[in-house]
Amino acid sequence: MRFKVGDKIKFLDEVGGGTVISIVDHRMVKVETDDGFEMPVMTSNLILDFRSGQHDADTMPKSTQALSLNSDTVVPEKPAITEINPWGKVKDAPGVYLAYEPHEQQWLLTGDLDVILLNNTEYDLLFSLFLTQDGAMKGVDFSSIPAHSKMVLESISHDEVENWNSGAIQLLFHADEPRKIFMPAHIDIDVKAGRFFKEGSYVQSSMLRGKSLMVNLISLQALTVASDQEAVRKYNSEVAAQQSAVKKEKTFISKYQTAIGEAILDLHIGELVDNIAGMTSHDMFTLQLETFHKALKSAMENDFDKVTFIHGVGNGVLKNAIIKALENYEGLENKMASISMFGVGAIDITIKSKTN
Repeated sequence: MRFKVGDKIKFLDEVGGGTVISIVDHRMVKVETDDGFEMPVMTSNLILDFRSGQHDADTMPKSTQALSLNSDTVVPEKPAITEINPWGKVKDAPGVYLAYEPHEQQWLLTGDLDVILLNNTEYDLLFSLFLTQDGAMKGVDFSSIPAHSKMVLESISHDEVENWNSGAIQLLFHADEPRKIFMPAHIDIDVKAGRFFKEGSYVQSSMLRGKSLMVNLISLQALTVASDQEAVRKYNSEVAAQQSAVKKEKTFISKYQTAIGEAILDLHIGELVDNIAGMTSHDMFTLQLETFHKALKSAMENDFDKVTFIHGVGNGVLKNAIIKALENYEGLENKMASISMFGVGAIDITIKSKTN
């Protein structure tokens, strides 16, 4: 059940109640008890106090009236919109993210997940979400999210991830007094289902309290500024190119594209092949390095700005091989990727000079 500030509540596991004075996140609120104490409480341990008279049965929806008679009744709820990080400083880069956050951190690979859209920008975000479900693209949600806020789109089980890992999202940014006006953004969503069943896929982020599978849909820096005529011309050219691309085969790097000019490629062997039976360690290493070279070459040929390669931690053999291989390329810079996003197991490669 969702609560709002001012709601009179009763505790389910003990005597007494109080008033909701602030929303911590979609699963926790701060309550001032009848005795005057303030304390954080999980929403699963609370119920609305209908005897307070605050919730008039004559004005409540029928589903809510039923709840007053039966606490197990499921009430249709509006999406939960809360502040991204009310308990600390957000260190992640400004942008829009999609997160799959486990309900219980001890059950990362088996428990239910919240699908969360995070607006880590100073703009109000309008979005339209499309997902590939049952073999067809479906429009599943459209709404708006205030600046520096997040919305729980749906709670799903691990059995349902294949209905929530592929599709597209369209974004529009608004502010009453914007410092910049951005062009709309269209981002394809493609998260391999296998990632949901690997503990290493779930990382800590300053935007959420626990570990989650975090997808950077687009950074604020990657958006096209509408007042920049050259950028708009390039944007329009890219849109036209995308429209004509349906007649052309996708490039290798496009499968891993996360934003305009950016891509993320996970080099863990489980992400590259479905079955490693019969493969030696040398075979796996060779495939990982060949995929790295193929992706980097494709990115350079197709005017990408940055590619993030997830090499993992392990014994450092793949990481060292990548760094050694980069000595044979010109016009590239590399550095450790965001620790908050990938831990210490990824490298950012920035392409300074592009192939004509």
